[in-house]
Amino acid sequence: MPKDVLRSVLAALVLLFIAPVQAQQGVGNININGQLVLAARAGLVQRVKQLIAEGAEVNSRDRNGDSPLKMAAGKANVELVDVLLAASADVQQANIAGVTPLMAAAFAGSPEIVRKLLAAGARPEAVDRVKKNAAVYAAGQGCTECLELLLQAGTPVNGRLDHELTLLMWTAGYGQEGAARMLLQRGADASLRDDRGKTAAEIARELNYTALAQMLAP
Repeated sequence: MPKDVLRSVLAALVLLFIAPVQAQQGVGNININGQLVLAARAGLVQRVKQLIAEGAEVNSRDRNGDSPLKMAAGKANVELVDVLLAASADVQQANIAGVTPLMAAAFAGSPEIVRKLLAAGARPEAVDRVKKNAAVYAAGQGCTECLELLLQAGTPVNGRLDHELTLLMWTAGYGQEGAARMLLQRGADASLRDDRGKTAAEIARELNYTALAQMLAP
């Protein structure tokens, strides 16, 4: 057999044996991180602890970009959030839609997690891909305590969001009387109008939230 042919055969044999080993190592790394994501999604606190101890990347993400911390916050799993924060999870890591753990906690109506994330450095001014911040999620869900915390963290009560909407208008759009009352007490301006020229009261009235519309009438 010519030497050049022999060398080609030997090279092919080496690749044949090495490639599966490299692939197996890669799959192993993917698997432990994938297991962490699955465990976090299922809320398995002890399993998450174990996988992190074994070297799983705490900021691993699923195909939607959701991290374990975002999943835990979205399910109001305080114990799991504590474990992930202790492992230095990125509090600002957003998913593909731009939703951060803080937004997820606000949507879940969990002031305890909102407080923990803010203390860990989560930024309340961050917005997702449709220009909503954590306070908008809290306003829409009527989580008054979440809103209080976000206002204390620097969210302006009359801040203008996409389409010139205010937090008060978001509460009006979802019929959240308690949250609207708290915002008014904190200085929300009911006379402001969105880019359609509508006030919070008019938004509430159009959606048949009659009592809320009367409360919001400037």
